[in-house]
Amino acid sequence: MAAKLDQTADFICGPKWALARDLTVYAPTTASSKAISADRGPPMVWPAPFGRSLTKEEAYIQKLDGSTGASLKLTVLNPEGRVWTMVAGGGASVVYSDAIAAHGFAHELANYGEYSGAPTEGQTYEYAKTIIDLITRGAPNPQGKILIIGGGIANFTNVAATFKGIIRALKEYKSQLITHAVRIFVRRGGPNYQEGLKAMRLLGESLGVPIKVYGPETHITDIVPLALGVKNKRAGIGAVGGMGEPKSIPPSTPGTPPANVRRVETEETKTEAVGTIAADGSRVQANDQIVHFEDSTSSAPSSRPWFRPFDASTRSLVYGLQPRAIQGMLDFDYSCGRSTPSVAAMIYPFGGHHIQKFYWGTKETLLPVYTTLEEAVGKHPDVDVVVNFASSRSVYGSTIDVLRFKQIRCVAIIAEGVPERFAREILWKAKEKGVLIIGPATVGGVKPGCFKIGNSGGMMDNIIASKLYRAGSVGYVSKSGGMSNELNNILSLVTNGTYEGIAIGGDRYPGSTFIDHLLRYEADPECKMLVLLGEVGGIEEYRVIEAVKKGVIKKPIVAWAIGTCAKMFSTEVQFGHAGSLANSDMETADAKNRAMRAGGMIVPETFEDLPEVLRATYQQLLSTGAVQPRAEKEPPVIPMDYKWAQELGLIRKPAAFISTISDERGQELLYAGMRISDVFKDDIGVGGVVSLLWFKRRLPVWATKFVEMVLMLTADHGPAVSGAMNTIVATRAGKDLISSLASGLLTIGSRFGGALDEAAAMFSSAHDRGLTPREFVEECRRANKLISGIGHKIKSVNNPDLRVELVKEYVKKNFPSHTLLDYALAVEKVTTSKKDTLILNVDGCIAVCFVDLLRDSGAFTREEADEYIKIGTLNGLFVLGRSIGFIGHHLDQKRLKAPLYRHPADDIFIEMSSVNQPRVLGRVQ
Repeated sequence: MAAKLDQTADFICGPKWALARDLTVYAPTTASSKAISADRGPPMVWPAPFGRSLTKEEAYIQKLDGSTGASLKLTVLNPEGRVWTMVAGGGASVVYSDAIAAHGFAHELANYGEYSGAPTEGQTYEYAKTIIDLITRGAPNPQGKILIIGGGIANFTNVAATFKGIIRALKEYKSQLITHAVRIFVRRGGPNYQEGLKAMRLLGESLGVPIKVYGPETHITDIVPLALGVKNKRAGIGAVGGMGEPKSIPPSTPGTPPANVRRVETEETKTEAVGTIAADGSRVQANDQIVHFEDSTSSAPSSRPWFRPFDASTRSLVYGLQPRAIQGMLDFDYSCGRSTPSVAAMIYPFGGHHIQKFYWGTKETLLPVYTTLEEAVGKHPDVDVVVNFASSRSVYGSTIDVLRFKQIRCVAIIAEGVPERFAREILWKAKEKGVLIIGPATVGGVKPGCFKIGNSGGMMDNIIASKLYRAGSVGYVSKSGGMSNELNNILSLVTNGTYEGIAIGGDRYPGSTFIDHLLRYEADPECKMLVLLGEVGGIEEYRVIEAVKKGVIKKPIVAWAIGTCAKMFSTEVQFGHAGSLANSDMETADAKNRAMRAGGMIVPETFEDLPEVLRATYQQLLSTGAVQPRAEKEPPVIPMDYKWAQELGLIRKPAAFISTISDERGQELLYAGMRISDVFKDDIGVGGVVSLLWFKRRLPVWATKFVEMVLMLTADHGPAVSGAMNTIVATRAGKDLISSLASGLLTIGSRFGGALDEAAAMFSSAHDRGLTPREFVEECRRANKLISGIGHKIKSVNNPDLRVELVKEYVKKNFPSHTLLDYALAVEKVTTSKKDTLILNVDGCIAVCFVDLLRDSGAFTREEADEYIKIGTLNGLFVLGRSIGFIGHHLDQKRLKAPLYRHPADDIFIEMSSVNQPRVLGRVQ
């Protein structure tokens, strides 16, 4: 092989690859494609897995995956298989496939796939719908089918939100699922998992399909034997001192927090409300709630041994604006009892210098945001860790920039999809400078009681449940971030907890490897036991085997490589991580597990046996005195964020605003309940949209056409009217379109354009009171009140306004009735008998016709029609229509490059003779 293309480098090399594939470069006479592509040539086409082409469903999920920051993978292994999976997390997806294969059902495994990276509800729905559609195809299997909706304990994905998408798909395929006798088994943990599992359980009660639901108290793969109907080889996971069968999630109230998370308020955490009187008699001010920490500009990073990159005084910089991750780090710090936050500042090159506010316990603190790394490092010399959230496109440059500073000892690279050449360059440059790199494609790591990288460890309920607020005795290293959470959970149940845990990331070239971290744990006297969770692909586990054989690693090490199912697949499968692909027998999970067992490591028979092996190994350390029992530390209370509590349904708050006309939150924009696609499909026009957004209902076609007619008739009336003149003057003063338009709109009122509402009110009131047209005119005359909608400066009976004629013609031809128009025309006969210019003008005509529309269309009650007249709907039509003309005048003046307007002085009469000379008040020196 001469060379290999890296798909992750497409954003760099894509234009060159496209040019190289352009036939016209080599043969200019070759006909080129007329299709417009992103580059000068056809884009690179990446082949499907060896041995077959992509199915339509696989291609669709691949396209979906390429258009989102989340990860969506699907490989159809056996379309006729009975066992289907929908698993969250790259590592977890492999573990579930392993478990199914270990129980002898590899031939029935229909697919491999995973979703991760916090996909939206819509993306999860599309992913779930694709899989469920595959499940329910063909003739039903007499034995029925199984769908395993599994996953590890999520770090930051809202479980309830992703489950909403899955639930939508399940409801859509209700009848097909029943026909195919599909049984569903669910296991999940992470943020808001209680609500997600509850929604699944309630769905099972109404769907007519058996759904069994389990939470993180159940070992990750314990639902597999239950689903397959085989006897579990082990008793199940439980706390030290007791084991139990998997327990289905019980019914609970919305958002019920785990039992071990206390939410009581103590004297230490109690804060007084702003404005109240404190115990010392002073009034509590807003600034009293801000926690300020000592300036660290003169201090250097604390001295630590090489094997301990993190301790309780570690300070870091976060590259990128990641408020959610930073808040999680600060909450972890507070729960650990740290005196200062682990995050010193953020670096964001695009936003300018500013500060951001975060919670510190029940109070708040401020963190600066810098635009350059030099400034951030210079102002915070105590920092020695950088958590880099930069994207895969920019992470190389920012990381190389970080490596210039000698005080930085560790960099965590979170981004996935870093080109492999860049990853190797970062690795070697970091080694030259003695900097520890964690990642790329990692969730980070955690040092319980000391430091947490980004989103690792999950949210606070999982931090507390896994006892990560204090140090244990077991150090682990894995590739998967989701499986790291599972290890934290298992270790908290069968040992005294995690001492340090690192997820090195699933890419083929991680910045640090298993051996780098295990050698640190071996040298650290506080770490008593090691755990290695490897996987198919790569050979890094063999370096650990050699270290164990040579006696470099002497502490007990429990190890397992996931991906044992790979040998049972007839086609090449790319598992969830980029590096999870065996290129030789040596890289298979089975070969690694045999070699690790032969090399002296403690290797379970299956992944399901891992908790029991960990328990036995830990108990042996206890019995020999290598590990001394410690008193359990009580974590401080971390108040729940208001937004998260509201999402969990723990609190309620009255909405500040109510909106009933549109909704953009779902997959498709809705206008008064009508989908935007249907708006165009039914061709309802601008008038139809106005009817939806103004009246919350669809009006008949004749009514919507009248609305459009009004907008066209009121669009403009020349440059001399006050609104147009204001717009023109503002434009010529150099103002922008919005300012010029606003200037013109502000002139609309009772004297200009605003007569429609008043005309409608006057004519409808007179008609409803039973006044004859002559009585109405006489009433207005006696009250010295002009009739709105009557009269024109230029037009008359003999010179009618054609706009009025057009409106009358349309209304008489299309409206079912036009009672008020007829009444207004009778009033016109009375007024024009006195003066021929007192005609029904366009404002009055539109007003009375619109009242006829509201009252006679059948779409409104009489009360609703009267309300729409009172609240200014008619003036709204004039404002909307005339805005077209005002914008036209603005564009016209800009196009003409008209200079600043100054009114001629001879057109202004200035009279100052009657103005007294102003007196000077006070003494003049």
